[in-house]
Amino acid sequence: MTIGSFYPPQRTLMGPGPSDIYPQVLQALSRPTIGHLDPKFIGMMDELKQLLQYAFQTKNTFTIAVSAPGSAGMEACFVNLVEPGDKVIVCRNGVFGDRMRENVERCGGKAVMVDNAWGEPVDPQLVEQALQANPDAKIVAFVHAETSTGALSDAKVLSELARRYDCLTIVDAVTSLGGVPLLVDEWQLDAVYSGSQKCLSCVPGLSPLTFSQRAVDKIQNRKTPVQSWFLDQSLVLGYWSGEGKRSYHHTAPVNSLYALHEALVLLQNEGLEKAWQRHRDAHLELREGLEKLGIEFVVDEACRLPQLNAVYIPDGVDDALIRQTLLERYNLEIGAGLGTLAGKAWRIGLMGYAARSENVALCLKALETTLK
Repeated sequence: MTIGSFYPPQRTLMGPGPSDIYPQVLQALSRPTIGHLDPKFIGMMDELKQLLQYAFQTKNTFTIAVSAPGSAGMEACFVNLVEPGDKVIVCRNGVFGDRMRENVERCGGKAVMVDNAWGEPVDPQLVEQALQANPDAKIVAFVHAETSTGALSDAKVLSELARRYDCLTIVDAVTSLGGVPLLVDEWQLDAVYSGSQKCLSCVPGLSPLTFSQRAVDKIQNRKTPVQSWFLDQSLVLGYWSGEGKRSYHHTAPVNSLYALHEALVLLQNEGLEKAWQRHRDAHLELREGLEKLGIEFVVDEACRLPQLNAVYIPDGVDDALIRQTLLERYNLEIGAGLGTLAGKAWRIGLMGYAARSENVALCLKALETTLK
């Protein structure tokens, strides 16, 4: 058998990620590859750090892109900040809070779980109760934007609580970066990770990451080595810093970093506030259309992510058949439910380049026609 080249269909991606990629980002990906220690590439990396600092709204010196997807960004935070025996308050209101628990346990730490129902934000009162009951806790970990449910938690309030009890914070911002306000310095967040393929509308495979000085101090004062060589940020730091040169750590994904640089330039040119408002406007358009179809949201409006809309599947509707029909007839992808919402909900993404009126119109018309 002779295998030929692969040509994917042109889809409209309105699931939980990856999102539609800006044409300029795809063009950047095809630019000539140069060495990852080339002076020109190093100059681009310096710009990339500045662009990431803008996106995160931080002046943190340690602001980089991990050469792996958001799940590796999550693991980088935990393996660097959690030592064996450390007690971590883990907030769980969906799939990714539970992944945080797994990371803590694999690091030899003890996870103290604070549970909220799927579709609800993290309850600060429950977090404070856990902190009072565990005065030896060292970290509070929570998901800012829970991708499995579309719920947005109050990162500012949770961070204030953590600091009051002398804890660091680890924050999952995979779906929030670029889509809703995320103010790392103002809210005094310590370790924040995201993903390239959501509201930044870049190719999958990179994880923007920022550490406060408090987080860096904890890494530098560890009593035990970081269990992962590749994700040991004390080693990576030498690759992302230095004047005019870099120490070798790994071969960087050169073209993917071109793409991330371009995506962040587009975000900078649009302006963060305008990007947040665009996601909000697209959500309001979608909400109006879905309500006319009698489709209900999983999450209350007050804590609902505009860029990730979890909605209940109408009674008697075949979940898989609808999604398959949308894909085959309209080249439109929406996401299935996860965990307790599997088979009960769809997840409709309006992330980055997908947060446009024409996408909303296509989704609503395709759903209306297919449901009939």
